[in-house]
Amino acid sequence: MRLHSLTLQAFGPFAGTHTIDFESLSADGLFLLHGDTGAGKSTVFAAICFALYGKPPGDRDLLLRSDHAAPHLLTQVTLEATLSGRRLEITRSPQQTRPKTRGTGDTTQSAKTTLREWTHDDTLGQGRWGTSSKSHQEIGDEILALLGMSRDQFCQVVLLPQNQFTQFLRAKAPQRRDLLGKLFRTGRFTNIDRWLLDRSREAEKALKAARGDVTSLIERIHQAAGDLDHEHDAPTSDDPHALTGPAHSWATALAEGTATHLERTTAEAATAADDLSTQQTFELTVRELHQLQTEHRSARDQLDLLQKQAPRQQELNDQLEKARRAGKLAAVVHAANTASAEHDRAARHEADARSSLASDHDMTTAEQLTAAEQQLRAQAALAAALLPQEATVQQLTSDLERLDAERVELAAEQREARTWLEQAPARRTALTARMDTARSAEADIRHHETALDDVHRRVKAAELRDARRAEVAEAEEHLANARAVTAQVAAAYIDIRRQRTEGMAAELAAGLEDGSPCPVCGCCTHPAPAAPHPGQPTRADEQAAETRHTKAQQDEQAISATLQQARERAASAAGEAGDASLAELQAQCHTVEKKLAQALEQAAGFGTASEELATLEHEQADMVHKGTTAGEQLSARNAEYDHAAARLQDLHAKLDAAREGASSVAARVADLTHSADHLKAASEAATTATRTASERDERTIQAAAAAQARGFESLQVAEQALLDDDALNTIEEEIRQWSHQRAAHTAVLDKPELVQAAAQPPADLEAAVALRDTAAERHTQAVAAATASRTRHDNLTSLTTELGTRIQRLEPLQDAYDTVHHLQDLIHGTSPSNRDRMELEAYVLTARLEQVVTAANTRLLRMSDHRYTLSHSDHRASRGARSGLGLKITDAWTGRDRDTDTLSGGESFFASLSLALGLADVVTHEAGGRALDTLFIDEGFGTLDEDTLHHVLDVLDSLRAHDRTVGLISHVPELRRRITNRLHVRKSASGSTLALVTEAAD
Repeated sequence: MRLHSLTLQAFGPFAGTHTIDFESLSADGLFLLHGDTGAGKSTVFAAICFALYGKPPGDRDLLLRSDHAAPHLLTQVTLEATLSGRRLEITRSPQQTRPKTRGTGDTTQSAKTTLREWTHDDTLGQGRWGTSSKSHQEIGDEILALLGMSRDQFCQVVLLPQNQFTQFLRAKAPQRRDLLGKLFRTGRFTNIDRWLLDRSREAEKALKAARGDVTSLIERIHQAAGDLDHEHDAPTSDDPHALTGPAHSWATALAEGTATHLERTTAEAATAADDLSTQQTFELTVRELHQLQTEHRSARDQLDLLQKQAPRQQELNDQLEKARRAGKLAAVVHAANTASAEHDRAARHEADARSSLASDHDMTTAEQLTAAEQQLRAQAALAAALLPQEATVQQLTSDLERLDAERVELAAEQREARTWLEQAPARRTALTARMDTARSAEADIRHHETALDDVHRRVKAAELRDARRAEVAEAEEHLANARAVTAQVAAAYIDIRRQRTEGMAAELAAGLEDGSPCPVCGCCTHPAPAAPHPGQPTRADEQAAETRHTKAQQDEQAISATLQQARERAASAAGEAGDASLAELQAQCHTVEKKLAQALEQAAGFGTASEELATLEHEQADMVHKGTTAGEQLSARNAEYDHAAARLQDLHAKLDAAREGASSVAARVADLTHSADHLKAASEAATTATRTASERDERTIQAAAAAQARGFESLQVAEQALLDDDALNTIEEEIRQWSHQRAAHTAVLDKPELVQAAAQPPADLEAAVALRDTAAERHTQAVAAATASRTRHDNLTSLTTELGTRIQRLEPLQDAYDTVHHLQDLIHGTSPSNRDRMELEAYVLTARLEQVVTAANTRLLRMSDHRYTLSHSDHRASRGARSGLGLKITDAWTGRDRDTDTLSGGESFFASLSLALGLADVVTHEAGGRALDTLFIDEGFGTLDEDTLHHVLDVLDSLRAHDRTVGLISHVPELRRRITNRLHVRKSASGSTLALVTEAAD
């Protein structure tokens, strides 16, 4: 890559349009870029990076648009360069805001990129620019292909930032690895490590699952085997190797043991079954004999019991015969008893009926009771004729109560209306006053709002005025300090210059050699050369003092300009705010805000008062109508009340005479009717009692005669012998059952088999049942043992087969895990086979670092006058840390290796510069060997002494000898004296400018 020209427009600190001619600037192969701090030296390289990649260097946000540029001047960068043999012109402008072409205001202009290529037209015989592309993506891809390196690589190789490489020189291995990894894009090796780690985890997960399956099956086999003896214990997950072949052998042995146990238990179950069949036959024979003997003994016992009941059966037969004779008298006895019962009921009814009558009716006959009843019913009919008049009294009483309630309600409404109308004038006056106050408050609101806006403006101006005055005070203090520093630095500079002038002879004498002419007198002999004074300053001391003096003057001027601007801003703010203090203005603002709030509150009441006044007028009309209506209705209700009261008084006089002391006429009618009903019931009951007494006497005489005819002494004896049908049936059934049972038990005792069984010894059923139960229990246990043995054998056989399948799946998973885990540990640096504990990415970066060190040492030897050489260290780090990216520096004067952080500032600079140049060579080779014709070196030269600076510049000259252009970015004055072509960046209040200087300074 070779740069030809760069045009900056409204970019960074550069407000206008500036063009850098790199063809003229790099004519000697070495140029210097210098200027004040913050002028924009690094912005030149940022513009080159932006033109190539569309983004400035680094990750920080850089302000591309110049704050000093005119609004109509767009931010734009144009770079003309030769990339891989093609001369291109790249023009980029970022997204920015510009004034509208029509109307007022601003609009946003999108980012724009244009690529042109210089081609030779054979037809015309001359060259011309041709547009190649305007697409951001196409231009970016094409430039990236031509350069062969990313933006980060380009910024690291083309611009050598010494601060970063000093850190790289002294950094620990992890920090050094981060930088090298970005430059050489070795992240793919980390991806391999990560991929292997993922595969290892997946394999471990699958292996654990397979081991879990095998372990689960082993536990199931162990549980299924139960108490089966085995010479080996069950395999466990603690020994992974025991989960394959040994586990299968263990399970197979258990399955074979269950087969032997199954044969033994099956034979024992068959023997127990034969014994059970024999005992069951014997128990059945004993049970039949026991049943016959029990039946014979039970029949004999029952027959003896029946024989003891013979007297009872004779009594039942006698009672049954008397009951049958008395049963033929049942009809006449029942008729006599019925007539007696009816008479008793009629007598009780007559007594009850007479108990409710007056004492003068106790001995009256039925006819006399009937005559008294008829007289009372006639009196009730006369009183019943007045019942409608009593209902009229009740209605009139209700009407009077209703009219009285209505009169009270109407009187209350009339009083309410009169009271409301008396209060209405006062309410109307109060509402009118509120409306007048609200109208007045509306005018006050406009006045207070205007006053509040003015006070707010003055408060903001006072705040700005006080802030500006504080800035002025701070700037005055800084200016006083700067002036003191300038005076002190100026005195020191004048003193050093005076001392050097006085000791110039000694400085010249230090360079005299015998035989060489003196630069003052020309003599070749030097008999008495001047000796330097103690502490005599050198030329470098004078230049350093001059630099400090110049820097102090520049700082004083900048602070003075800042003070002037602050005073102008303070005066402008004070003119707007006035002399009042901020506290006074804030208090005034609070007062006005309070008055405004009060006026707003008062004005808000106008609408409410207006609505209340309209409601008042409407309610007054309603109250006038309400009072008039209530008065008219009250007069009508009074007249109705008086008429109803007079009528009610007349009716009360008539009814009092008809009641005769009763509570009402209806009550009097009810009392007469009730008394007549009692007389009627008593008359009827007396008639019935007389008739039933005659019937009772006649039926009793007839029943007594019939009983004597049937052989009974009296009617009472015949009644006692009578039994109802249920009692007769019970006695007959008891006699019949006794006879039947006696015959049945006699027949049982006559059976031959029972007679034969009774002659034999008693059967022992319990012993036979016990023998059968014992045999059955032995058979059950034997069958259960055989069944459990068969189940265990089947389960173990099935589980052993399944275990073999699981082990066949486990073995390849174990091999796969061992392989990928070992490989991952190896490249991750954790395997014992990796003695240096070096990761794969670190291993690759170690090879790259060796190349960088080799390339750096070719420059470092010259810069350090063959004293220092860098060496790469891959010794294993302590305490388990990663190895492979260590750096040492060998000191030829002592012959020992040193840590890089023991170098001085100047030594660190040229060592890191060597590393940067070496890294540039290696990265260039890594990027495809594309030539980088232009390099930039940023700062760091101020730390070198004069001789070392000459050695470093000689190395840079060697780069120029290889057809490279080297641009230095530095403040060191010595470089301005030695380098002819320079680009001077100046800063000012209106923006930075560029100036090309082609002559050497004095």
